[in-house]
Amino acid sequence: MPTSQPYSFRRARGTDAPALIRLICALADFEKLPRPDAAAQGRLAADGFGPTPRFESWLAHVPENSDPVGYAILFETYSTFLAKPTLYLEDIFVLPDFRHQGVGTAFLEHCVAQARERGCGRMEWTCLDWNTKAQSVYECKLGAKKMSEWLLYRLIL
Repeated sequence: MPTSQPYSFRRARGTDAPALIRLICALADFEKLPRPDAAAQGRLAADGFGPTPRFESWLAHVPENSDPVGYAILFETYSTFLAKPTLYLEDIFVLPDFRHQGVGTAFLEHCVAQARERGCGRMEWTCLDWNTKAQSVYECKLGAKKMSEWLLYRLIL
């Protein structure tokens, strides 16, 4: 990452769990969804920072704020047709006070760089249909393609 950028990204550590959970709650508020309850927060900490992490989290920092201003959650899936891993971006979020400063776009580019470094054949994520600002960034700035031929299915267990 060029040093001229006023922000940095680093992999979260176990001691960052409370800050990560605060950011996840802020995303829930933004998306008008329920925040993770206490049990879910405990699972997030265990699943992200336990002996066998199920996901990795990254934090965005800016010089004027000691707390992280954004986060990304990543994990790998696998493409049998490419015979390569796929880096899946579960969440990416920047606090509203720090948007429109290039942090989010640079954070996305950081995630893309992670996928390339790992030899992934692609990177995937979903976006809410009403979040047209994010869609514009994905399509115009990153060159990502909106998939119209695939439907998302979900089974709640």
